[in-house]
Amino acid sequence: MSITPESVEQLLNSEDFGERLRAVNQLRQLEPAIAYKLIQIAIGDKNVRVRYAAVSQVSTLGTQNLPNALEVLRNSLNNDPEPDVQAAAADALGALKLTEALEDLQQVYSSTSEWLVQLSIVAALGEMGDPKAFPMLENALTSENELIQTIAISALGELGDKRALPLLLPYASNADWQIRYRVAQALGRLGGKEAEAALEILAKDEVEQVAQEAKVGQENILKL
Repeated sequence: MSITPESVEQLLNSEDFGERLRAVNQLRQLEPAIAYKLIQIAIGDKNVRVRYAAVSQVSTLGTQNLPNALEVLRNSLNNDPEPDVQAAAADALGALKLTEALEDLQQVYSSTSEWLVQLSIVAALGEMGDPKAFPMLENALTSENELIQTIAISALGELGDKRALPLLLPYASNADWQIRYRVAQALGRLGGKEAEAALEILAKDEVEQVAQEAKVGQENILKL
């Protein structure tokens, strides 16, 4: 049986959540403009798995109508009762670089106790590349959650704001090699004499992955 807009819409309105979930996956096989219109049905679904799958797809389909995608994702970020859906909304906002939602992301980050939501927000801020996110990432760097801290290091590198250098340099000697790896990655994006000096040390790191990433960072700085 071929997949058509009509067949997908029928599944989206099914009483069986499994069929509705299947319909969200089938949207990938339709024209993006049609898929975006139909996905609105699933974004408001009563089942969290269907909503999560739908909101996640907005990260690609949202380019069909960015103003509407911004409105839809803001609503999911601020009002959905499930952290997974909120996190997916933050991911999509980052993927679409919808910097208009910076204040929403900041408010949710400050008010939620859900680490997964905070993690997705921090990652989204790095993807957006807006300098206004710097204070938020500086705050995330002090998180007690090491995973959030690690993602904040990467996000500061993606942001490319040299104010991050004095914040990141102390982490170059962190006991956790994964943090050193992220620092090497970030320093390679930021550049500057201090970054070069730190990368020279990290290029001799006992952990091969860190040393290799530091060498890549050194090469990147030469291209800046």
